[in-house]
Amino acid sequence: MTDLLLREDIGPVARLTLNSPASLNALSDAMLAALSDAFARLAQDRTIRVVILRGAGKAFCAGHDLKEMQAARSQPDKGAAYFLDLFTRCGAVMQAIPALPQPVIAEVHGIATAAGCQLVATCDMAVAAEGTRFGVNGVNIGLFCSTPMVALSRNVPAKVAFEMLTTGAFIDTTRARDVGLINRAVPPADLESTTLALAQTVAAKLSAAVKIGKRAFYDQQGLSLAEAYAQTAAVMQENMLWRDTAEGIQAFLEKRAPDWQA
Repeated sequence: MTDLLLREDIGPVARLTLNSPASLNALSDAMLAALSDAFARLAQDRTIRVVILRGAGKAFCAGHDLKEMQAARSQPDKGAAYFLDLFTRCGAVMQAIPALPQPVIAEVHGIATAAGCQLVATCDMAVAAEGTRFGVNGVNIGLFCSTPMVALSRNVPAKVAFEMLTTGAFIDTTRARDVGLINRAVPPADLESTTLALAQTVAAKLSAAVKIGKRAFYDQQGLSLAEAYAQTAAVMQENMLWRDTAEGIQAFLEKRAPDWQA
């Protein structure tokens, strides 16, 4: 792992830190590549049950690297093809998060803007420090946040997302929690411990059940009601046949801790 993206394993929890505070942890070409590599490694890591994603310095993530994007305009070998590739690569990184077998929790502070807000919306859960601001404010510089809109509009009500996208206005942690962008807002001093406690709570569950459940959670979205029930019935059927599920049920009935093998 490069210094641009730090990884610290705390038991079954992997904590990834965007480590470019001078750029407010912007999603540069190098940062996107580092995230892509880290997610690919985590997808194969059976020792890790939960992932925390956070930022170093005074902000979580300020979105794409605008200086890098402007520089690309002046290079003859870049231009239109570069920008399409950039947003496609960013989209691939975002799609890797729900595809991971492990739940991913965003630990957010300072600001999360544009693609940084997209990153928060993409994570499975999010905890934010009180005072954090969230925005998809590209419209303020003439660049509508169309790709961040994909994740945002799947997290918050349509009218809230559209207002944020067209006004470029920020929302605070209270509003972000109320509309479902984050799970909870905590005092800044409690951010790290609260996020880690949430991660450890999830990590203590049967890993295989969380993995199959996360996949089913995303797979059933967008299906009709009947299709969703048919698909999740099959998932629960598979889950019920596991040895560890039988042990979990028996342990509950006997009022003891389960002896899970997975």
